[in-house]
Amino acid sequence: MSTDRKYNTLVKNLKLNNQIRALEVQVIDPDGKQLGVMTIQNALQLSRDSDLDLVEVGPNAEPPITRIMDYGKYVYQKERQEKKTGGSKKQRVELKTVRIGFKTGAHDAAFKAKKALEFLNEGNILKLELTLRGREKALAPMGKQKLEQFLTDNFTEPYIIQEQMRKGPYGWVITIKKDTK
Repeated sequence: MSTDRKYNTLVKNLKLNNQIRALEVQVIDPDGKQLGVMTIQNALQLSRDSDLDLVEVGPNAEPPITRIMDYGKYVYQKERQEKKTGGSKKQRVELKTVRIGFKTGAHDAAFKAKKALEFLNEGNILKLELTLRGREKALAPMGKQKLEQFLTDNFTEPYIIQEQMRKGPYGWVITIKKDTK
């Protein structure tokens, strides 16, 4: 009989054995046969007699549905199944940042634009920052124009603006992502 709590986080927070707080539960035996509605004490005794766990599989039902099973074996099978099917191999969308200075040269800007396009093509969200340092901050409207120019010159593929261009603490910031249409 296993009551380890580390297993509980692996498989959708199922309550087992003494964690079940209902007075009456509907019980299913290890073979999948319905044993009917009984008190929690009787259900726990049945699970102890068969040296297995009582697991609450249907907490929203009235009365809650419980199953007598080997919980450790159940978690192990779920983990193996998740590994076999790939589990959580979903593509993660990350926020990538590309910084451009006010005085960035044409070649450097082209290189950063190439990298930014790679990020967009991978499906990531792109945050473009044009940094203003020192006295460049007085030329903020020119900085905004430079960032707009950078976007129009280098991004030929369609994109969606997620966050409009705004003045950040270090210059201008805009967030875009690839248009999937």
